[in-house]
Amino acid sequence: MTSAGLSRINGRVIGIAIAAALGGFLFGYDTSVINGAVDALSADFDLNAGLQGFSVSIALLGAAVGAWFAGTIANMWGRVPVMLVAAALFFVSAIASGLAFGVWDLMLWRAVGGLGVGAASVIAPAYIAEVSPARIRGRLGSLQQLAIVLGIFAALLTNAILAATSGGAAETFWFGIETWRWMFIVEAVPAVVYGLMSLRLPESPRYLVRKGDYDKASQVLLDFSGEPDVNVKIQEIKDSLQSEKRESLRDLVGPALGLKPVVWVGILLSIFQQFVGINVIFYYSTTLWRSVGFDENSALTTSVITSVTNIVVTIVAILLVDRVGRKALLVAGSLLMTLSLGVMAVAFSFATTAADGSVSLEAPWSIVALIAANLFVVGFGATWGPVVWVLLGEIFPNRIRASALAVAAAAQWVANFAISTTFPWLSSISLTLAYGLYAGFAALSFVFVWRQVRETKGMELEQMTG
Repeated sequence: MTSAGLSRINGRVIGIAIAAALGGFLFGYDTSVINGAVDALSADFDLNAGLQGFSVSIALLGAAVGAWFAGTIANMWGRVPVMLVAAALFFVSAIASGLAFGVWDLMLWRAVGGLGVGAASVIAPAYIAEVSPARIRGRLGSLQQLAIVLGIFAALLTNAILAATSGGAAETFWFGIETWRWMFIVEAVPAVVYGLMSLRLPESPRYLVRKGDYDKASQVLLDFSGEPDVNVKIQEIKDSLQSEKRESLRDLVGPALGLKPVVWVGILLSIFQQFVGINVIFYYSTTLWRSVGFDENSALTTSVITSVTNIVVTIVAILLVDRVGRKALLVAGSLLMTLSLGVMAVAFSFATTAADGSVSLEAPWSIVALIAANLFVVGFGATWGPVVWVLLGEIFPNRIRASALAVAAAAQWVANFAISTTFPWLSSISLTLAYGLYAGFAALSFVFVWRQVRETKGMELEQMTG
């Protein structure tokens, strides 16, 4: 095969990987758009701390449900139809959340968006892994996390622009609608783009082989994956699927506490990715930076800067993951996150709490906390953020990939919900307690990766075993 032909094929597979990863963009946008709106909607609907935490995290419960069922649907209908369903859920949620009458229907529509987030979190890494050549699968799998952090950035930037233009998230804006509502409604635009691009994607060759459509599978492998010997690859996929004729959740059962060991590895990777507290930064950062003395606009701007940092280090991870390997990046990330979270815990031990419950942190500890928070984002964004999605897309055998990834992703969303819901309560007791707890989980993640996670760099999907 000529270098020109290889370049052309790589360009095509990169193109479809980017299109699939748009689900990650909406995943990031949908889960972070609440950041700039939470204070205004809390005042509008007169929410206490418990309802505020639940309104932020209700989408995550929807995501857990969406992730749980996405694998089964993907096995029945294919990977691309799941993307189309997710796009429709994002669109409906965006419009309805922005037009919500009260907190209860807002929660309902946020949960609907969460279903889309959960489906996208399963189908994008599975699809990208199944269409990607092994030599660049890590980089293409990392596009999922890059899309997520771009979605987070887009949500925070949109929030900041809307708030600055209107005079604040609680102020009335276009057509007499409050600004915080527009923060939700704007998401409808990328939802439509995602749906239109999904219509143009080829189906996964692994799914096509499972359904016996070898001609289409061969065409996808030839045109998009750049497979030099399509017939050999088709036979390898058939052999890897042979032991099980039909995939179901029952296939995940094993001797290790009821599940196969590799499924537990995926679940624990997902849980640790969330238990380090990364989404506290992205869901509550505006509130957090207001506590260290920033006004609303400055806090929103700082949140945007933090998300830009996340984008930059994710790009670094994309460049390193197929060179350095998955395990080495995770180990380094665990160490850096443990250090930075520990520093944040120490910094907030010097905070003062006012009579109304608001927390303030004076210099120099406010600067220390700001630097440590961004160092934490660097540690996560360059390692655990993208690498976990890469591993979840590739560590499972072909016959259980969609179902196992669904279970792991559902565990991730339940863990995310637990952290996001409990943070307001923990922070009301002590921010030192909250960040100290996250630092402890970061330290445990180091031990887990060192002992249980194997390197998969350069391995074909057909080499993965349970």
